[in-house]
Amino acid sequence: MAKVVAAPKKKAVKKAPAKVASPTKTKVETAPKKSTVKVNEPLKEVHSVLVTLPKPETEKSPYFEIAKKYNVLIEFFAFVKLEGIDGRDFKKQKVDIAAHSAIIFTSRNAVEHFFRICDEIKLKISQDMKYFCTSEAIALYLQKYILYRKRKVFFSADGTTDGLLEVIAKHKHKEHYILPTADNGKSEIQLFLEKNKISFSEATLYSTVSNDIKVLMKKKYDLLLFFSSLSIQTLFDYFPKFNQGDTIIASFGTPTAKAILDANLRLDMAAPSPGAPSMAAALDMFLEVNKKGRKK
Repeated sequence: MAKVVAAPKKKAVKKAPAKVASPTKTKVETAPKKSTVKVNEPLKEVHSVLVTLPKPETEKSPYFEIAKKYNVLIEFFAFVKLEGIDGRDFKKQKVDIAAHSAIIFTSRNAVEHFFRICDEIKLKISQDMKYFCTSEAIALYLQKYILYRKRKVFFSADGTTDGLLEVIAKHKHKEHYILPTADNGKSEIQLFLEKNKISFSEATLYSTVSNDIKVLMKKKYDLLLFFSSLSIQTLFDYFPKFNQGDTIIASFGTPTAKAILDANLRLDMAAPSPGAPSMAAALDMFLEVNKKGRKK
């Protein structure tokens, strides 16, 4: 993170955020030959990256491969934390869990809060329910709540969101999904389901609140990755005099991009974009373009 220096001067936004397109492919293994990521001039060498999310639960995360590929330090620190809603508030959403044939889990938090809500509203999950998980680790975590071997459980082979999207794509016309979510905007999974007209319902199981990020005060990162508008609010809550300087800032989703520009910050990279449906894919492309540009 850029070190706190002085209050930023207000300046007019010269450029609208890059147009965000819904993902059209379910997996991106390598950057396309013609990158859609624009790198600002002058080019800055990137040594450290801060992902404003919790550290992935599996070492198969593409961020770890990117760190090795470009010899950069990638650290994780969640700018927001989750607080579960209670059963009474969930009932107000009028989401009939029993009317769905499959559940999509993207984290252990989602698993825990889902079954907690089911207990609170005294709902017994059908043995025919199918489970789709981002990683094998999350799938195995289901054993705390279900008889794993007697259930239909699917998960991403490589532990990534893109891998899970491939699995869902094979079943997209067969299931009616329920997607446990937070209240902080649309995720990659939601964008994919909407784009491909897959039947699903959102179930908000937890709310997002600012996390204490004071521990980052003495650290400086070359590139910051943001995933929600609330994370931008958190940044200024704890660092009201934050000065971007030459720090590169990236966003996922239109609301996040808007929040960055509304805060009079410079937006250097936006995802999803053509060829980069995930932030990890966009980061890979950005670092590749940046590396090649500096060699010219």
